[in-house]
Amino acid sequence: MSHGPLIAPSLLSSDFARLAEESQRVADADWLHVDVMDYHFVPNLTLGLPVVQAIQKTSPVPLDCHLMIEAPERWAPGYAEAGARNVTVHAEACTGDPRDVARDLRAAGSLAGLALKPATPLDDYLDVLRDFDTLLVMTVEPGFGGQEFIAEVLPKVRTARELVQTGHLKLFIEVDGGINADTIEQAAEAGADVFVAGSAVYGADDPAKAIAALRAQAGAALRG
Repeated sequence: MSHGPLIAPSLLSSDFARLAEESQRVADADWLHVDVMDYHFVPNLTLGLPVVQAIQKTSPVPLDCHLMIEAPERWAPGYAEAGARNVTVHAEACTGDPRDVARDLRAAGSLAGLALKPATPLDDYLDVLRDFDTLLVMTVEPGFGGQEFIAEVLPKVRTARELVQTGHLKLFIEVDGGINADTIEQAAEAGADVFVAGSAVYGADDPAKAIAALRAQAGAALRG
């Protein structure tokens, strides 16, 4: 896919009492990353479909919904129907064939994403990924923002990029967790092209400037 790096600020790092305004603060972003957690798949509870539907109405940026929930096959299509650009489910949470979820998401109008926790091997899902549009490689354990970047997962990103370059897969390769000015170049050099950044954007005095700087850093590393 020939596109520049996409920056997806994570709403998890925003002020939950002001979600409409917080989505406007990152109007220069490419996607708005929305973490949905159910207190079962991960030990945290965030927001669900009604809140996503409300954000969708006000967000100037397409939504990138990351479902850290059990039984995603049951709930994921609702997020696509709400208008999300991309809906990602966790490979570890799917009770059946993840390809069924991908088919349902695409039928409901969104891109379909598959997320892998740091310890989940990419090799187990190479056949499945042919049916997906996005691979989300977690660079932290899912559940909480503000964690340290785990560089040991970057070989997964490299392998996926090689498979995209050789035509075996056609995917966005997204990284999520600990992405900031210190780590984005490593992730881009490994082959990621969508970058979820939480506090690096929402914690900045000027989110637009932070997004532009991250995009420039990633772009230089991708070209390099």
